[in-house]
Amino acid sequence: MTTDAPETRFSISNNSSHLYQDHFSYILEYKNNSNTDGFFDLELLKKSLNILVRKYYKPVAGWFQAHNNGIDVVYYSDKFNDPLVTTQTLDIDYKTLSRHVHDCNVELLVPAASSTEITFEDNDIPMIMVKATYLESNEAVVLGISYHHSLMDGTAFWTFMANWSALCKHLYEHGDVAKFTIPHLPTFEFPDISHFHNPSKTFKHPEYILVDPDQYHKKLQPGSEKIVETILEVSVEQQHTLRQQAREIGVSFTELLCAVMWKGINGLRLQRNPEIGSGLSFYTCVLNSRTRTGVSNNVCSSPVINTPCERTVAEVAALDLCDIAQLVHEAIGKCTCEYLSSSFKYLHKQFLQELDDTCNSRVGKKVMCAFTCSAPVKCVVASSRTFPIYSTDFGFGTPAYVHPPYLPYDGFVRIWPTPMYDARSSNAPLHVYVSQPEHVDLSQSPLLAQFLKYNID
Repeated sequence: MTTDAPETRFSISNNSSHLYQDHFSYILEYKNNSNTDGFFDLELLKKSLNILVRKYYKPVAGWFQAHNNGIDVVYYSDKFNDPLVTTQTLDIDYKTLSRHVHDCNVELLVPAASSTEITFEDNDIPMIMVKATYLESNEAVVLGISYHHSLMDGTAFWTFMANWSALCKHLYEHGDVAKFTIPHLPTFEFPDISHFHNPSKTFKHPEYILVDPDQYHKKLQPGSEKIVETILEVSVEQQHTLRQQAREIGVSFTELLCAVMWKGINGLRLQRNPEIGSGLSFYTCVLNSRTRTGVSNNVCSSPVINTPCERTVAEVAALDLCDIAQLVHEAIGKCTCEYLSSSFKYLHKQFLQELDDTCNSRVGKKVMCAFTCSAPVKCVVASSRTFPIYSTDFGFGTPAYVHPPYLPYDGFVRIWPTPMYDARSSNAPLHVYVSQPEHVDLSQSPLLAQFLKYNID
């Protein structure tokens, strides 16, 4: 895009943001319990979103721009790439709609982008898209929201949602935003953390791999097997037991839960195919690097780091749960400020080489996240249990249910809160979404079968 308007830009190439060139989607279900007229009025949604973006989140109304030195987010004072809002009204009952949400029917409920990969030629990639689904009966509304992962990660997205819902609620209750105060004032561009770099230390970065162009793709591919999603439920009592056990062995609750998932998945695969014992069992934890660098969670960016741990399938099977929890703990513990600085420096150097190869029509290696590699066993865990997911009140109450991004890729595990869950007190069940090939039966794992309780009434 070309324009004479004053512009502002910031780089997404000085951290890991440029690696995540895809749209992630959430589905939020709101039930109209009071039979309110004007429930989630469309014009109110659009108006509040445009005010939020143009006043507080200008980069969301901007563009990605690739150039010889990296990728920037560019936005202007008088030109706006406003979020696309679409709508539909369905003549079905609430129970049927809710089933579509729980089944993650993205084709029906989520807006689709024509492109997600940032190239020299394509600058019109949407940052955020919204699809509002209404019912003829006015029983409920579903919001399907997609955001580009190179602009924001889960932390930034739920901060955005908290701000949007608060502004919409204020507008609904007061008619204007003259006295509105944004709950979480966002900032943009992940700061330079090169001052953490320690030249006396050399780090390997197994979280990334270099591949040949013919093996390279920005999007993860699900492979030939059909991947299905199973929802596990960790009860309040089970959480208390796991917390007690975690304290006894000196790890966190999340680390122990990750160990349960890794060992359970590993055991199922080995049970089905004993010949993979010498093959790789690959664990990865998806981490928010802000907390480790002292950067505010209000920074709208996507500086995600993936900390891996590798063993053979047979080794993971032989270790007890406490030992595996320690491996997870050690993997996460490696993610220091020095390590992050080294990681971002490595990525930036490799990315500049890729851009140079592209500009000069050369064939070179491409960098990818290592969890995209092929392995007999993979367990990639992302925890969202502390996000304010069920606090997004647009003025019509909080969500009845929120479905996390559906990732139909072997081995993805998402730790997810339930509507009444509080991470500080574990006062409600916790959900774990596990993506595995259809032939993998989680009930055959003693570790995982205890959590197979979740059913939709």
